[in-house]
Amino acid sequence: MNVARHTLSRAGVLAAAVLAGCAAGPSGLCNAGFEAFERDTLYFGRAIPTGGQVSDADWADFLDTRVTPAFPQGFTVLDAAGQWRGASGQVVREPSKLVVLLHPRDAKADAAIATLIDTYRQRFAQEAVLQERQSVCARF
Repeated sequence: MNVARHTLSRAGVLAAAVLAGCAAGPSGLCNAGFEAFERDTLYFGRAIPTGGQVSDADWADFLDTRVTPAFPQGFTVLDAAGQWRGASGQVVREPSKLVVLLHPRDAKADAAIATLIDTYRQRFAQEAVLQERQSVCARF
C-alpha cells in the first residue's frame, strides 16, 4: 500500500512539473512567450507481417512523399525498438520509427495525421500505428 501511494505521489509531482511551463493565469493559456500546440507522436513499426521490414529507402520515400508535404513546417524522427501485442496475442518486437509532430490543433492537422496512419498501414500491411497526443506549450 505504501508503495502505491509513493508511486502516485511521484507521478503527481512529475505531472505538476511538466504542466508548470504550460498553464498560467485564469485563462488557462500558456505562459508569456509560449504558444499552445498539440504534440502528436506516431509510432511506426517497421516489421512487415508477411516477412521482412520496411527498408530505409521505403521509409525515406514515405517521409518525402507523405509526411513532409503534410507537415512542411517540420517534424522529428527518432529510431526506436518497439514491442507490442497484436490482435493474434503474439508479442512482436520490431525496429520502429517515431515521428513527432508539433502543430496547432485543427481539423486539417487531424485529417493529415489520419491519412498518414492509413497510408502507412495499407502500404506496409501494418495492423496498427500508435498515435499519442498531448497539449503542450512551446516557443521557437
